[in-house]
Amino acid sequence: MPPSVSAEQELPLSDAPPMSGEASEGALRPLLARRLVIVTGKGGTGKTSVASALALAAARSGRRVALLETGRAEHAPRLFEPAAAPVGYEGRDLLPGLRARRIEPYAALTEYLRSELRIPGIVTRVLSNPGFRQLMDAAPGWRELITLGKVWHLREAQDDGRPTWDLIVVDAPATGHGLVFLDVPRVVVSAVRAGPLQRHAGWVEAMIKDPRDTLLLPVTLAEELPARETAELVARLRGEIGVTVDRVIVNALPDAPFPASLGALDARLAALDLPTGVAGLPSASALAQCTRHLRERYELGQEYLGRVREWTGLPTTCLPYLTGGVRGIDDLARLAEALVDGEPTR
Repeated sequence: MPPSVSAEQELPLSDAPPMSGEASEGALRPLLARRLVIVTGKGGTGKTSVASALALAAARSGRRVALLETGRAEHAPRLFEPAAAPVGYEGRDLLPGLRARRIEPYAALTEYLRSELRIPGIVTRVLSNPGFRQLMDAAPGWRELITLGKVWHLREAQDDGRPTWDLIVVDAPATGHGLVFLDVPRVVVSAVRAGPLQRHAGWVEAMIKDPRDTLLLPVTLAEELPARETAELVARLRGEIGVTVDRVIVNALPDAPFPASLGALDARLAALDLPTGVAGLPSASALAQCTRHLRERYELGQEYLGRVREWTGLPTTCLPYLTGGVRGIDDLARLAEALVDGEPTR
């Protein structure tokens, strides 16, 4: 697997199984043509920003969008408005056509049991019991399954005979936990022979593996560790889970710091004989060091952009590096434009 390979070695994928879904068919379907996009990636790669930018682009195109966070804390609302209050489980409209919410597992479990058992008083007492909560906290997999069950419920919801949401964007857990998150329905279907749990898990598994409407969107940086973890993620998605993945988002890619026609600008600056002692004028050495840093950072980004494409065998969509990060809707709009309008490249 990629993490065990040295930086000098290559990761040939010629013997890898075919890409799931439509990735091997040539032209990619637009992101906004999907109904469910699950965004994941190594922590710190900006997956919440990418999920929010995609939701913004879809809402501005006239679609009705649900932006769902699955972590313990909310981050997406503050990307739209730095002082935004939490949206909670019920959610809140951030923009016309865009509703954000955080899927809290116990709230989703309460809602599910009340609908299935139709005895809300007992459900409330059981779920508020400390002993029951302690037991549930020790049980693996139920949070992921109930969270994905809520996603399925939202995807199936209708208003006046049409889907309530044209697009659902899920800010999924980071890469390692994200694989468990996606694989739990398959495990439940395999382990439980019959009954409502097996049936409902089957519906969720079918939703995840729907090659037409569901897409897994990995987010990475053009750096060694995120690139390697993304390569492993894609390989396991192909080999174990079967969810469609047809591109990789390379976030925060530095632009070329100066035109290629200037050549080795840092060396040329270092050779200049600039006057010293002039207020506000850096030395030639300082200018050269700054220029060298920008050039090397850009070249490293291009190197690992190529490695991401090679190691995953997937086309990439590159998003710009924002010097101050995402500080509001204008910054999100820049990412949204690059995300939706930029054609993936190999």
